[in-house]
Amino acid sequence: MRVIDHRPSLHIAEVPSPTPKAGEVLIRVAYAGVNRPDILQRRGSYPPPADATPYMGLEVSGTIIGLGEGVNNWKVGQQVCALTPGGGYAEEVVTAAGHCFPIPQGFSMLQAAAVPETYLTVWANLIERGRLRAGETVLIHGGSSGIGITAIHLAKWVGAIVITTVGNEEKMRICTSLGADHVINYKTQDFQTVVKEITHGQGVNMVLDMVAGPYVEKNLRSLALEGRLVQIAFLQGSKVEVDWNTLMMRRLTFTGSTLRARPLEEKSRLVQTLHARIWPELEAGRLLPVIDSEFPFNEVEKAHDLMESSVHIGKIMLKVGHD
Repeated sequence: MRVIDHRPSLHIAEVPSPTPKAGEVLIRVAYAGVNRPDILQRRGSYPPPADATPYMGLEVSGTIIGLGEGVNNWKVGQQVCALTPGGGYAEEVVTAAGHCFPIPQGFSMLQAAAVPETYLTVWANLIERGRLRAGETVLIHGGSSGIGITAIHLAKWVGAIVITTVGNEEKMRICTSLGADHVINYKTQDFQTVVKEITHGQGVNMVLDMVAGPYVEKNLRSLALEGRLVQIAFLQGSKVEVDWNTLMMRRLTFTGSTLRARPLEEKSRLVQTLHARIWPELEAGRLLPVIDSEFPFNEVEKAHDLMESSVHIGKIMLKVGHD
């Protein structure tokens, strides 16, 4: 099969097809989502787990073409979208059977591949770890990214008030159209100051952040009493100097998580929860992914360049095989 290898630079390689182990399925890939962790893995700063494939790609859609021992909840020929431990940038990929979803009714394979990694990450961090509830106010950084748009969707779904940050007026308009209550242009406005104005000095109940670096202390100072800061990435650095008195005096919680490193059983539980809670919304035409662009398999470098530029709005997708 063909796969995108990033060692030492992005190129198409021919490698043996993977074989599903017990509890796994083999998927012929139609589309793969391009995500920020793929960029980090290519740079060498986000290595895959020791037992995972070395190739990139954390979410796919496609058709099951093989079953490992003990798999009885899926059949060969079924179309699925799935969270993968890596290897999604390939014509075939294996993943745990419990990490597969049925294609939402009415979805194309392109749309379906935009869901697993992004929606599971947001659900795990915004809803479960962040405990966002109706009536609370949340600050979501990077509101026009795939993660950001999904976070806006799910925050409004639970009944929260959404403040988000973006880098230009077009992105401001998009986030407003998606339901954000307040949109801050971080290039022309200081988000900490604006948050204080919006909340009449109280601060927000939760911050979802992937920037870190200089944002960490400003995020902490933007939180209300008993507020929660949930960190999901460190785009501007994970080593920072912070005055932690703010955390103690305001009784704040600073937490975070990654999805890839979680145990298989935990990811299966998240899949079941998302399927039960969010699939009915998707099939009703709500909370839909926003897709910025689609690239053919041999133009993966252009897809990565676009991701690194941060000018995109929504998901970047890689077309691997046939729908």
